[in-house]
Amino acid sequence: MERGEEEQVEESRAPGYSWYALGVLFLVYLVNFVDRQILSILANDIQADLGIDDAQLGFLYGTAFAIFYALFGIPLGRLADGWFRLRLLSIGLALWSVMTVLSGFSRNIATLTVARVGVGVGEASANPTAYSLIADWFPKRMRATALSIYSAGLFVGSGLSLLIGGTVVEYWNAAYPGGGPLGLVGWQAAFIIVGLPGILLAFWVLTLKEPVRGATEGKPTGNSPDAWRNFLNDVSLIVPPFTLLGALRRGPRALVTNLGFALMLAGMASLATQAFGNAQQFAFVAIGYYAVFSWASALRASDPETFAMTWKSPAFIAIVIVYAGVCYIGYSITYWAAPYAERVFGYSKAELGWLVGAPNAAGGFLGVIMGGWLADRLSTKLHGGRVLVAAIALLASIPLLLVGYSTPDRAVFLICNFLGQVVTASALGACAASSISLVKPRMRGTATAIFLLGATLIGLAFGPFAAGLISETSGSLALGVQFALVAVVPGLIALWVAIRQYPAALARLEMD
Repeated sequence: MERGEEEQVEESRAPGYSWYALGVLFLVYLVNFVDRQILSILANDIQADLGIDDAQLGFLYGTAFAIFYALFGIPLGRLADGWFRLRLLSIGLALWSVMTVLSGFSRNIATLTVARVGVGVGEASANPTAYSLIADWFPKRMRATALSIYSAGLFVGSGLSLLIGGTVVEYWNAAYPGGGPLGLVGWQAAFIIVGLPGILLAFWVLTLKEPVRGATEGKPTGNSPDAWRNFLNDVSLIVPPFTLLGALRRGPRALVTNLGFALMLAGMASLATQAFGNAQQFAFVAIGYYAVFSWASALRASDPETFAMTWKSPAFIAIVIVYAGVCYIGYSITYWAAPYAERVFGYSKAELGWLVGAPNAAGGFLGVIMGGWLADRLSTKLHGGRVLVAAIALLASIPLLLVGYSTPDRAVFLICNFLGQVVTASALGACAASSISLVKPRMRGTATAIFLLGATLIGLAFGPFAAGLISETSGSLALGVQFALVAVVPGLIALWVAIRQYPAALARLEMD
């Protein structure tokens, strides 16, 4: 092997420390999803104690969390592009862990909603910082694999949440049938117990070494002295009514456009509430979409290059929509599988942990790793080949949901649920790597925040809620979950656009 080839092979490898740091990030994402997903195993108990319906359960899991997770992901993504990412991740981890603990002291839907909002704000720091760090710890050809390993924490955490939550609830309620210390019942104790480890993990994160931003591509970029000023400015751009001041600074035309969009969303939210009830769902969604529009308009004026490579790029937006479609299906089955199995098949909490939670963890882990590996292989043969993996997630979900949520056979349901986790997990690393490959190193945190907007504002904010709403109106939770398949058609259309537009978008990036 010649010297040039040896250097090329060496540059394609990742040092051992990168794998160690990736392991810590994996644990962070695992804790992230334990804290987020534990609501699934607790759903039926919370419903009985707080007197809420399936639509409200879907709102708590999806929309209450998703809107603020998405909104704060925007300024936190920008902060990750200019400040110490490990410090930011540690602060966010501590915040969402504390809010998970506080969820255990909730006595009504209002206080639980506030706690879920807090969890969403804290968790918004995780992916923008982690994606940016991984891009600087690993060479380009290994990123889909590295991102898939990190993302596997999502599915392992989701599965562990059912195991841990179910075990805690059963033991706690058996030990304290009338309520334990401070009057806490099993589901409240579960929130507190899973929230505490994250506070300790936040200190571990601080011991990691911050990599040089952009160094793996020969474009080292330092921290920005204006990072926090930009962050506070971005927060003001997404929080009404400060959004109006931001629009006014850009001129009267921008203000009129901003007001017009706000009024349109308010009208749509009002009509949706009249048709479906659940005013809090549509109010949160309207606020979220308005805030994103305000921020995107400001980004267009302040950073036209980033805007052009993200919001204005057909390839980038198509990837966002593809993954949003996968998440619409994935979040619906991930959240509702345990409550459905408990109601229909009569499983105990402990049984749900082993029969639904453990397979969810294994299926998600296998899916995201296999999807990342396949995505990296396809990328060597076809520009935009990574995103083809999403077709598997979309198409394979159809028979799995139709059969799994109609069969009276427990074993068939469990097999379909496991395979559903495998296929929906496969698209994550592929779509994430495809999206950040279309932007410059300084834009990765922002691009990640935008990439996740589709997953949260479409997939998470509507998938679980729509399933719950249809369950309430039709009396069939199975029908509600199967309704998630409506996301297949727009997902496939966006996939076609992404594949066609990806080579041109990549060529424009390489020209800079």
